[in-house]
Amino acid sequence: MTGRTILAILLLSISLTSPTHTAAPPSTQPTDLTLDLGHDTFIKLVLIPAGTFMMGSPPDEKDRSANESPQHQVRISKPFYMAITPVTQKQWKAVMVQFPTANGKFVQLNDENAMAMISWADANEFCRRLSAKTRQTVKLPTEAQWEYACRAGSQTRYYFGDDPDLSALPDHAWFDKNIASEQYPHRVAQKKPNAWGLYDMHGNVNQWCSDYLGTYPIRPVTDPPGPATGTFRVFRGGSFMTDSKLCRDAARNRNKPTVRIIDNGLRIIVVPRAQ
Repeated sequence: MTGRTILAILLLSISLTSPTHTAAPPSTQPTDLTLDLGHDTFIKLVLIPAGTFMMGSPPDEKDRSANESPQHQVRISKPFYMAITPVTQKQWKAVMVQFPTANGKFVQLNDENAMAMISWADANEFCRRLSAKTRQTVKLPTEAQWEYACRAGSQTRYYFGDDPDLSALPDHAWFDKNIASEQYPHRVAQKKPNAWGLYDMHGNVNQWCSDYLGTYPIRPVTDPPGPATGTFRVFRGGSFMTDSKLCRDAARNRNKPTVRIIDNGLRIIVVPRAQ
């Protein structure tokens, strides 16, 4: 066998084993960040590395929706920080003071419970005020950033696997089948996190993204911001009121940006200052 033949075999082997998710070289940014909100209240965030992944769901994924198609390659070109949990009631009060509530059936007042009854407009106002308070660039994640962070390198239905019989999902999510009579957002970080240390990416409360709802592109894209205009804003993750199919990594949901929903909350990101 000639040297040229051996080289060709090695190159073919590398191409066949290339992953669908790739990470960029390590960032020089610190691996975590803590925002001081005052009143002995903090938000902890972890650095999400840059990388490439397949966004959306494949045609054979169980419970997929048409709006998750076509599955397409997305490059996240820069690292960003993401809060390890959804915003809690205590964190919300430290920034916003006012506290919207819903029917008592869907609310349990507890500092560490995920904040809900939040519109997209409310969520953006929280980010605006928190940016001013901390002198950081605080935002809602794009849909692409959210799904990339949720997957944490996976390409399965849930970040921990396909879970066809739903035997593992209760260990990772509060959803309609394991809340019993507790029909309200739960204390954060009580379920298992994903590989990047993010809790409650499945269930508990839906999480607003910055994007308008739109159709996915066919070609590979970099840092997609979503459509420039639209009627509905997207939220992700599923909640204590939704079934398992809406907790999947690729699942999308939406509502008008001014509507307050009893199971909608938010999770923030921070854009590093070097960017």
